[in-house]
Amino acid sequence: MPLSPPNCRQYPSREQSKGTMVSNDADTAAPKQQASSMAPNPGKATILALGHAFPQQLVMQDYVVDGFMKSTNCDDPELKEKLTRLCKTTTVKTRYVVMSEEILRSYPELTQEGSPTMKQRLDISNKAVTQMATEASLACVRAWGGALSAVTHLVYVSSSEARFPGGDLHLARALGLSPDVRRVMLAFTGCSGGVAGLRVAKGLAESCPGARVLLATSETTIVGFRPPSPDRPYDLVGVALFGDGAGAALVGADPAPAERPLFELHAALQRFLPGTDKTIEGRLTEEGIKFQLGRELPHLIEAHVEDFCRKLMAEREGLAAGEAMGYDDMFWAVHPGGPAILTKMEGRLGLAGDKLRASRCALRDFGNASSNTIVYVLENMVEETRRRKAAAAKEAGDGEDCEWGLILAFGPGITFEGILARNLLATARP
Repeated sequence: MPLSPPNCRQYPSREQSKGTMVSNDADTAAPKQQASSMAPNPGKATILALGHAFPQQLVMQDYVVDGFMKSTNCDDPELKEKLTRLCKTTTVKTRYVVMSEEILRSYPELTQEGSPTMKQRLDISNKAVTQMATEASLACVRAWGGALSAVTHLVYVSSSEARFPGGDLHLARALGLSPDVRRVMLAFTGCSGGVAGLRVAKGLAESCPGARVLLATSETTIVGFRPPSPDRPYDLVGVALFGDGAGAALVGADPAPAERPLFELHAALQRFLPGTDKTIEGRLTEEGIKFQLGRELPHLIEAHVEDFCRKLMAEREGLAAGEAMGYDDMFWAVHPGGPAILTKMEGRLGLAGDKLRASRCALRDFGNASSNTIVYVLENMVEETRRRKAAAAKEAGDGEDCEWGLILAFGPGITFEGILARNLLATARP
């Protein structure tokens, strides 16, 4: 009998109660002298609201090793030592997961090596991702302040399900969207899927006047959960790093007076690196998704990221001859694929130590949640901007944030996804 997934709620992270995650509600407590926000360029897509949702199981990283080894009936001391080391190096502190003791009791075959369990995994995963995406979407729409009936397009991203009709239709039905809503689904785009979804939403919003595009991402590691094996030591990276959840963004051009845009999506770029298709590899099998990350991934990203960023930065119009944006004059919203990727990128570009703080905080609190994670990074950035502006207003200071920046992610291919963006909550200069 298929198991219904755990109820999905919008659970706060350890730090959310301290204000590290965004609420899109009007900042009614802001001082009157707070500086105005930036105005978006006419016709350019903007992110009007963000939202997120998580499954019920909160996993503390300190307990991952013992819990995983026990649930998979593994007593291999070498595998345990390796997983212990990986859990420490990922910098993750907490994650949310769909997997639970209830699921393992109902499906004990998930812990048995070589068992054909794809049907069982999809029974669990398909329901879970739709439920999480629904909750994240509803949170986003509430933050936006509009009506579901005003959503004209739906972009749905997931690498955690396989069915047809696809998850885009299941989500549209769950939300009660119009049968005429125009849907796009991006499947198996992995960690770059969230930014790819923003790129697609941008194109739709800018090409269809009046469009309001709902982007939803939803991921679970159920499809890749397997018992540890000495023949597959790389599986332990996923155990130590990946988390589950959902994210959402409402995208539209030419905001109405009641809408409060967060970011302008100015220009988008996608690039794949030839000859790297085996670096991030996943295959659907009867035992679930077999997934592998090449050790060379951080080095390949380091080697190619600067040229990619330079091409994106060149899309900014209005710069005087000889004028250029410096890396530390920009904000950086980077998908935190892992600490090594962030560190390599930071070193390559010579970024100041706080430039990737929003990414590192998302990794700490939620792990690598694949396509969802960029939403959590952007939420962190919005909250940081609001806190700085509020503090500056109280102290009669500047509170200036970087107006321009890059939204980046790296996925299978190796595929680079990037968006040149403007932080519309940054202080407008006189």
